Amino acid sequence: MDAIQSNYLTAGHPIESATGVLIMIHGRGGNALDIMELSDELQIEGMAIFAPQALQNSWYPHGFMAPIATNQPSVNISLGIVAELVTHALNYGIVRERIFFLGFSQGACLMLEYISRNAGKYGGAIAFTGGLIGEVLVNDNYKGDFLGTRVLITTGNMDPHVPLKRVKETVAQLELQQANVRLEIYKDKPHTILPNEMIIANDWIFSYNEV
Repeated sequence: MDAIQSNYLTAGHPIESATGVLIMIHGRGGNALDIMELSDELQIEGMAIFAPQALQNSWYPHGFMAPIATNQPSVNISLGIVAELVTHALNYGIVRERIFFLGFSQGACLMLEYISRNAGKYGGAIAFTGGLIGEVLVNDNYKGDFLGTRVLITTGNMDPHVPLKRVKETVAQLELQQANVRLEIYKDKPHTILPNEMIIANDWIFSYNEV
């Protein structure tokens, strides 16, 4: 099979006999092990887990709403890492409808950017506090039809890193591409993942798919 060039961790079920794949993307300052620990709280029996590791724990150097040129080539390199893992799963016979995504903060932004540029019928996607990347959204970047893929986006109403306006712009773009988006906004939520967000992720994404 293909060899993956990027650094990543694996857990869960061996991909050779897995029922699906979950790609988990850490935030700025975090790491693959941190985000992978969330898998213990998810209803993902039988799935293989991939967690890529960013160079120096960051997927791109500046804020996600900086002009995208200032975050290049890091954004394109990081998108390529996600694409490599998706291709790896497909090469092992995992159909696109059984590929799931989860990201937190910067990792959620990267994940949303990837799926919006490569929309299709995925198993589902979970963005814990994130939005599409760039000073402004460039509609020509976003390709494909989600065909009703469920996407969960959670955030705080006054998050210090991710403006609610951008989150809502992201929801609108994904819905334009026929995603079935659930947005959960928490009042005064800290920039972290709350237990209730994990419960909703299981109910909206994984229980729905009968993983």
